[in-house]
Amino acid sequence: MIKEERHKQIMREINLHNKVLSADLSRLLDVSEDTIRRDFKELIDAGKILKVHGGAISPSFHFPHNMQSEVYALEAKQTIAEKAKKLLKKDITVLIEGGTTIIQLAKAIPKDLRATFFTLSPQVAITLADHEKLDVITIGGKLGKNANILTGASVINQLAEIKVDLCIIGANGLSLADGLTDSDWEIVQVIKAMIRSSQKVAVLSIAEKLNTAQRIKVCDTHALNYLITELPPTDPSLAAYRSNNFELL
Repeated sequence: MIKEERHKQIMREINLHNKVLSADLSRLLDVSEDTIRRDFKELIDAGKILKVHGGAISPSFHFPHNMQSEVYALEAKQTIAEKAKKLLKKDITVLIEGGTTIIQLAKAIPKDLRATFFTLSPQVAITLADHEKLDVITIGGKLGKNANILTGASVINQLAEIKVDLCIIGANGLSLADGLTDSDWEIVQVIKAMIRSSQKVAVLSIAEKLNTAQRIKVCDTHALNYLITELPPTDPSLAAYRSNNFELL
């Protein structure tokens, strides 16, 4: 595979999954990790990615409020946000994660909605703070700089003490065979705790992430109540998901 093709594939994986590991890309592209590191350096120098321990992330994932960072599939994520806000009813309690799709939802929430939001993301909390009628509560812990959400034992302990109506999370990988998956161990533990603290769970995912899997399992699909993509529920590519137990929006 020539360098230009590798760079294109690396960018696709980073845009889809926010963070990729050098070892995973080495296996996927069938090249050495040294080759991947050289590719990373060129992409970093071009301002397209950011280096993190063991891999790389998208600038828009690390700095979702930076208007200079282009958000991948922005229009699709805005469509998902418009759908997801229909789940938000008066006086609902919501537990919400972080990420570029979640930021779009936070921006789309009606200004007259009265509700309580718990969030693990400082950036989501700041966005929600623009809504006068929302009570916004942050769950405190260690800030994961690569994902900009709070993780650790203190977060998991606090989550165990609350029960909310709805949990809204993004997807790093989602398939019927592997369920909801992610590549970060600490984030997986936090998302599991979020699910345990919630009556219902909604997953927001662009359609490109469906039928993909990451290293670590969060949960089976039967633990999820809603799947929200930019596609209409009747789209042929969602046929297998329509037969599952969750509702497509």
